[in-house]
Amino acid sequence: MTSHGFLRAAAATPELVVADPAANARHTIALLAEAEARGVSLVVFPEMGLTGYTCGDLFHTRTLPRAADEALAEVLAFTESGFRGVAVVGLPVVLDGQLFNCAAVLNGGSVLGVVPKAYLPNYKEFYDARYYSPAANAVSKYAAVAGRHAPFGTDLLFVCENVPDFVLGVEVCEDLWVPVPPSCHLALAGATVLANLSASNEAIGKAGYRKQLIGCQSGRCLAAYIYAAAGVGESTTDLVFGGQNVIAENGAVLAEAPRFRRDGSLTVADLDLDHLRHDRVQTNTFNDSRRDHARLVRRVSFALDPAPRTPDLRRFVDAAPFVPKDPATLHERCDEIFHTQVAGLAKRLTASDTQAVSIGVSGGLDSTLALLVACKTFDALGRPRGGIRALTMPGFGTTGRTLANARALMAALGVGVREADIRGLCLEQMRALGHAPFGLPLAGETVETLGEKLRHLPADRRNDLVFENVQARVRTSLLMNAGFVVGTGDLSELALGWCTYNADHMSMYNPNVSVPKTLVKFLVGWAADHEFDGATRGTLHDVVGTEISPELLPVAADGTATQPTEATVGPYELVDFFLYHLLRWGAEPAKVLFLARHARFSRPYTAAEVKAWLVVFLRRFFASQFKRSCLPDGPKVGSVSLSPRGDWRMPSDAAARAWLAAAESA
Repeated sequence: MTSHGFLRAAAATPELVVADPAANARHTIALLAEAEARGVSLVVFPEMGLTGYTCGDLFHTRTLPRAADEALAEVLAFTESGFRGVAVVGLPVVLDGQLFNCAAVLNGGSVLGVVPKAYLPNYKEFYDARYYSPAANAVSKYAAVAGRHAPFGTDLLFVCENVPDFVLGVEVCEDLWVPVPPSCHLALAGATVLANLSASNEAIGKAGYRKQLIGCQSGRCLAAYIYAAAGVGESTTDLVFGGQNVIAENGAVLAEAPRFRRDGSLTVADLDLDHLRHDRVQTNTFNDSRRDHARLVRRVSFALDPAPRTPDLRRFVDAAPFVPKDPATLHERCDEIFHTQVAGLAKRLTASDTQAVSIGVSGGLDSTLALLVACKTFDALGRPRGGIRALTMPGFGTTGRTLANARALMAALGVGVREADIRGLCLEQMRALGHAPFGLPLAGETVETLGEKLRHLPADRRNDLVFENVQARVRTSLLMNAGFVVGTGDLSELALGWCTYNADHMSMYNPNVSVPKTLVKFLVGWAADHEFDGATRGTLHDVVGTEISPELLPVAADGTATQPTEATVGPYELVDFFLYHLLRWGAEPAKVLFLARHARFSRPYTAAEVKAWLVVFLRRFFASQFKRSCLPDGPKVGSVSLSPRGDWRMPSDAAARAWLAAAESA
């Protein structure tokens, strides 16, 4: 699995007997054995996990630290063959005549290093400073633990030699709560995975705060953060500990343990180290901050033997990454995007002192969304909707359903309405070009006679790019001549080049430019339910249910569309899946295919189907960059945008060979 940049990690809360290191070592080893069976490469245990955090003044005896050291030796011996990953366990360590609250990092029968707690809480219910010394008080750089001589300090990074981008940094509990946690410095020094051994008690509202804090720290550090918490086995003399294990990555929580479990438990998630590397390389300010906050570190190398390769994936792969699954989140997302679109268009209209706009309304999803945005923009500016000149322009491929929806929508919204049958104009243009559409001579043909012949064309003769482009450009010409044009094309179409250059590709401002197709459908449905009512709502829901088609090829004899877009460019759920992973994360084609196998799409796809559509996507994406190099303005609304002035700057003549070869060989 590491060939795709994944690393399986776990936060562990074993059963605990307070002040009984031998018993706690057995419980720790039991969870390590389970972790080995589950293919885990990194396990983080709670603060003072070998003794219990709540031993109080027993820490000042000679017996407890000595017993903890012996327990560590037992755990260490198990890592020689019983657990082949990295284990991080908590225990008290005596050094320089002081007692330190420490995390020991173990691998392959070796103690890679010992990290002391930097910040000791001594307020409210916490009295760490009564028992321990802070890390800054240490004199020695090495400590004797479990019969080994190991590096000691908060300046340690643990670097895996055979798993790219796996660099581990460790801090202990309160270290996360201070204004500048040690993990910030460790991340700037190169740590991609941060471990926190914690004993944080339960109190009303504290669990939510902890979770938020962990997620924010992982996002700030562009890192994975594994937080292992002490559980209910701790003393309940004054406090209760719930075992709230959390694994977060780059601001998102991947896994969280239910609190108050009485048995030992592992919380497991697969970390995507590729994601972290991608964002660190791309985010120059992350690396720039090293100038002000860089600290010297000691790098301790180790290797996972053998390197983990797990065929399954313990991580949710969203088949629709642009569309939230939670209804409340989807509502919030749609509301935010829609009003971002409105704000963008409103600013452009006021800045250019534009009083009226023109927009082509086909009865399809994209033009419907743009029309709704235009209506709400005019409402926000206090202007009558009559200033929106809505043109529906039926052609040779227009179906009765989309035309009816376009008419109904314009009437219900109260915009300026004009209908222009473009077939005659297209016929004139093709005659001027000397073009015989589908091999049919135009001499003596009228719109009606040509239309009848086109309806009965056999399926193998329904391909004519000039015929399609003439219609698209005639429509755009009419719109441009009417004034300020509001664009309608979406992000997915731009990625595919599924637009006619200088036709539907062009406008004065496009509010849809960074909205992916899979989200357009939900935006229109959301607007129907939350922004509009009456006749408009019913029409909008019918638009949502209409098959996606540019309707540029002739309709069939029964008047239905013969040009389903997804039959040519691929299912849009796959298109947007490819778009998200290739652009947002810079994923390699092989990884995209791997992730697709773990996603639950609206219908099953064979591996061959997904691969074939990925090749189509890559070919079209590279071939159509020239269209994106001169895009009209429009607002960015999400994490992926193709604006040549912002998120995506790519040469129009770049070769796709390397990407296609990678996809074909995957």
